[in-house]
Amino acid sequence: MTLATIETDFGNMTLRFFPDVAPAHVENFLDLARSGFYDGKTFHRIIKGFMIQGGCPRGDGTGNGPRRLKAEFNDRPHEVGTLSMARAQHPDSASCQFFICLERCEFLDGQYTVFGELVDDASRETLRKIGDVRTTGPERSTPVEPVTIRRVTVQEAPDQA
Repeated sequence: MTLATIETDFGNMTLRFFPDVAPAHVENFLDLARSGFYDGKTFHRIIKGFMIQGGCPRGDGTGNGPRRLKAEFNDRPHEVGTLSMARAQHPDSASCQFFICLERCEFLDGQYTVFGELVDDASRETLRKIGDVRTTGPERSTPVEPVTIRRVTVQEAPDQA
């Protein structure tokens, strides 16, 4: 089983992936993580009670990575700690930006590609801390101080029964 750890000043978040339902999204995220693409990026969008979004190369939600992905909508629900891919209006516009749900967001189910989840309580505690960061701006979603992704590391873990 492949895991990835997002290191931040608020703590670490470890993710497991769902290659059975979103193989291209998992491969894309892991390729970007291994290449260092996410290192130094930010969680540029934080909406209390909804999600935290990161991975934009421009830091403002307008940047893309090297690939566009076809939607891999699936039956996985958007629960607390769900990892899903951000996109523009077109379903096949996902690239590098991702979000992690702070709450159950059933209105996203079947509309965005779920491709992983946080693995433990420590990761969910870090998510909660980031979700509590003070925000500003017209949508009240821009962190007052940057929430930096120091780096994302990928590791293989033994499969659990």
